[in-house]
Amino acid sequence: MIKGLAAATVWSTDQERDLRFFTEKLGFEVRDDVIEDGTRRVTVGTRNQPDVGLTLVPTHGPGIDPRSAEALAGLVRRGVLGAGVLRTDDCRSAYEWLVGRGVEFLQEPREGPHGTEAVFRDESGNRYSLAEERVSGPALSREWSEVCD
Repeated sequence: MIKGLAAATVWSTDQERDLRFFTEKLGFEVRDDVIEDGTRRVTVGTRNQPDVGLTLVPTHGPGIDPRSAEALAGLVRRGVLGAGVLRTDDCRSAYEWLVGRGVEFLQEPREGPHGTEAVFRDESGNRYSLAEERVSGPALSREWSEVCD
């Protein structure tokens, strides 16, 4: 039986740069940084959720042919791929704190049907929703599709 999510893939065009982004700008901690079969695997996560991590996977990693790696890297750089929703208790304060640390936002905090949401990209181009939930459940707003256009 499935017990829960342990890690999610975040496509990275530069693991070292992305590792700095997550640790220095977002305040995540390094969970794992190992080389397996010649490929570096880096996992980061928030301090208050130790059982879930984001694994920074190179777009040119094992099992990805060169043509697909080039296409994947292009999609990531263009911001086509969303990496997930990061929860916060106060979206506006978190937004100000992250802007002060150099995070570039695509959408300032705005009220939606599920709460307050802001959208930013990491250094590779993956999109994230920063969400303060009004009610329990998924925090993606209907405006998400507008930001992706």
